[in-house]
Amino acid sequence: MFRQLNNVTPHLLHAATPSRLAAHEVVIDGHATGFTVPAQVIEAAIEVDESRLLLFLTDDVPFEEALEIVLIDRQQGVKEMLTLGGAYTTGSFADLALFSQAVEFSFIGDTTWRVEIPDRPFFRLPFVGDPRGIWRPVARKHYILVSADPPPARMDGSR
Repeated sequence: MFRQLNNVTPHLLHAATPSRLAAHEVVIDGHATGFTVPAQVIEAAIEVDESRLLLFLTDDVPFEEALEIVLIDRQQGVKEMLTLGGAYTTGSFADLALFSQAVEFSFIGDTTWRVEIPDRPFFRLPFVGDPRGIWRPVARKHYILVSADPPPARMDGSR
């Protein structure tokens, strides 16, 4: 059952430079975890189950904000990280709703984004299958399933 946590904070390890992203350690209840994420603002921290956390992170960058969605296993570390956003787009994380097996929220446009964590990893072909605006690294196994309703608008306003 998904449950929102209020005891998760980022701790700056090193600031961004022209050649590398900033790094922040995830801290839970004041205890360092050793897990590193690139963003500085935790918009929401969700406990998926006893061993996994789902984090929604931003960098507080006006006019070009992206949302990092990160699944962390407390024993194994970062399982998957994907990005919602795009060049010259900006979003505002709002309208968080928790369900027993999913999270819904608003970020970009008039779209409700839904994130689910399936019981088993799944395979997804690169560049297909995810809603417009989602970027995930190429991998054999994926752990975060994202859907959008209605589909995100194109630049011309069509869906």
